[in-house]
Amino acid sequence: MVDSIIACEVAAVMKENKPGLHALGNGAWAWLAKDGTWGYSNAGLITDGDAALLVDTLFDLNLTDTMLRAMRNADPAAHNINTLVNTHANGDHCHGNVRLGDIDIIASKASAEEMTELPPEALAALMASAKEMGPVGQYLLHCFGDFSFDGIHLSMPNRTFEGELEVAVGDKTVQLIEVGPAHTRGDILAYCPNDKVVYTGDILFIEGTPIMWEGPVANWIDACKRIEAMDVSAIVPGHGPICDAKAVAAVREYLEYVRDQARLRYDAGMNVLEAAKDIELTHYSDWSEPERIVVNVDSLYREFDQSRQRSDIFTLFDQMAELAGFKTSDQP
Repeated sequence: MVDSIIACEVAAVMKENKPGLHALGNGAWAWLAKDGTWGYSNAGLITDGDAALLVDTLFDLNLTDTMLRAMRNADPAAHNINTLVNTHANGDHCHGNVRLGDIDIIASKASAEEMTELPPEALAALMASAKEMGPVGQYLLHCFGDFSFDGIHLSMPNRTFEGELEVAVGDKTVQLIEVGPAHTRGDILAYCPNDKVVYTGDILFIEGTPIMWEGPVANWIDACKRIEAMDVSAIVPGHGPICDAKAVAAVREYLEYVRDQARLRYDAGMNVLEAAKDIELTHYSDWSEPERIVVNVDSLYREFDQSRQRSDIFTLFDQMAELAGFKTSDQP
């Protein structure tokens, strides 16, 4: 009976595909951003009786406040959130942690370490100077200009793990499964068998281009296969609409395709930018942010040559700006 209710709730949400808070049935919820582009991320809420667990916060305080208000209006248990899970280290999944106060914040050990590397204060300073940075600054404003990073002080995880961890939410069990390094160093899935739902963080970008900051790509492909094999009614991605296993397969196939195409161009002696420009994206060009391929190729080249150094973040954003049409190849 519960399974059929969940299936009906999820089918309605997938058909509606609107931003905001959506009931997935049996006390599970999904918060969907207005779109899946840069910084507009999803989150989740799992409740049972008076107990509640939140999966991820949002990129700035205003967004997080709006989400929490909607959750508390919809489910009284959301007033009692005592556990927060961060699926990975990117700010659009953890900058709002501070709004939850003194609660347990859980992340993988690798994610907790990575969170310290780009604090919100540094991002605020960068965006304050973006207008003077030429084409790459215009691209940064295009990506992140909607958000306010002022006044954010990151609340760090106080509980970390490696591998897998089970967390109780009332009588429910939430399984935290480390699948990184992939998108970032410490990606995890949050899977609730009782609700037949998995929150994937940025292992899944649906209708948007995945971006592989870390790799190896094999880990990401394996994570997709693991999700595809799960007995779930709802798959809540880090960005984009709630999806089914077919959409997960499309993400996996993109990663496999770019891996194979990048290898051919690496063997032919092309540099990262040349390869990114040369790869024909076919139907994947319909996904938002196709320029992210340059980051994916850069990470793949590091796999192909273990001695190769990671390109710095400004170089990668400069190259993405070029592919996105914000600058020409002859502009500094």
